[in-house]
Amino acid sequence: MGETTTYDDDVSRSEAADLLEAIAAEVDGTGTADIQVGNKLLTLSPDDRLEYGIEVEERSPMLGGEREEITLTLGWEVATADANVDQERDHRPDEEREEEDDGVL
Repeated sequence: MGETTTYDDDVSRSEAADLLEAIAAEVDGTGTADIQVGNKLLTLSPDDRLEYGIEVEERSPMLGGEREEITLTLGWEVATADANVDQERDHRPDEEREEEDDGVL
């Protein structure tokens, strides 16, 4: 079962920008990304390609008060050790592997 860590707080615009910049700096780097979620530090393993999503909600005053909200989503498949072994296992040209499959080698 997966684990979800959440944290909510009221911060100034400047603090919100600082928090987003800290996440951006970690994602922009190489290797793992250390992401602070409240008082917990999570070490994540972003892939080279990420799924990116943004959702903006604008709620009218007729639905309980005027409110705006932005939700950003970043996602990726985490590479497993087995996948890396399979990719690195056989570096021969395709022709050599095909000949082996046909019983020629």
